[in-house]
Amino acid sequence: MQNLFESLPPKIAFWVGLIGGILVLSTIGFIILLSIFLKGGSFGVSAVTPSNAVASAPSPSPSPSAAQAPSPEPQAGTVKAVSDADHINGNKNAKVFLIEYSDFECPFCKRFHPTAQQIVDAYQGRVAWVYRHFPLSFHANAQKEAEASECAADQGGNTAFWKFANKINERTTSNGTGFALDALAPLAKEIGLNETKFKDCLNSGKFASKVQKDIAEGTVAGVNGTPGNLIWTKDGKTKLIPGAVPFESLKQTIDPLL
Repeated sequence: MQNLFESLPPKIAFWVGLIGGILVLSTIGFIILLSIFLKGGSFGVSAVTPSNAVASAPSPSPSPSAAQAPSPEPQAGTVKAVSDADHINGNKNAKVFLIEYSDFECPFCKRFHPTAQQIVDAYQGRVAWVYRHFPLSFHANAQKEAEASECAADQGGNTAFWKFANKINERTTSNGTGFALDALAPLAKEIGLNETKFKDCLNSGKFASKVQKDIAEGTVAGVNGTPGNLIWTKDGKTKLIPGAVPFESLKQTIDPLL
């Protein structure tokens, strides 16, 4: 073989040797790679596993301790108890309360307003009326009017609140913007409040969160529209009566409780 290789012309011998060397090296390399593969070796590239596939995924937070546990949410159907913080029309020590979640721009609330007053008058201290806020989002002025009534109460107490609420219900044409916002301060002055103080209170948004809190509590109690009425007693009896129901319908629910 060697004599055959030496007998070749130099140029051909060069190319034959080069090709042969390449084939030998390729064979050796293939054998090495096959050996590593069969032994389960690696080539310096770390495998992608679930633990490092998403490097930015946060670790689960530890469970909060008892001291850090959040307060439980009130259960659906739970009605906030009537207290001195409420706007009460009638006897604060009444046996039965008509709690109204209402919207100053709701036409059905406007219709129901005199009915609720009729209940207070008819039962002569045995039933009182509680007003809580539930301004609907599609009534553009209702939220601010609710805040305005709280500003009236802040300055003039429960009496001022009811004077203010009664006047708006008398004068609004309802359905969103029935009572102009720029008429709120003059109305406050009309019922004997300081107009400047009232404006400052209203412009500050001081009671915006209080109104929203009423909405949240009303929703938990089952209110989903206005007027959302609840007949409530201090011993825990509750009945939801939605809508501008007539006097006789309310009476049928109230009388057994008395």
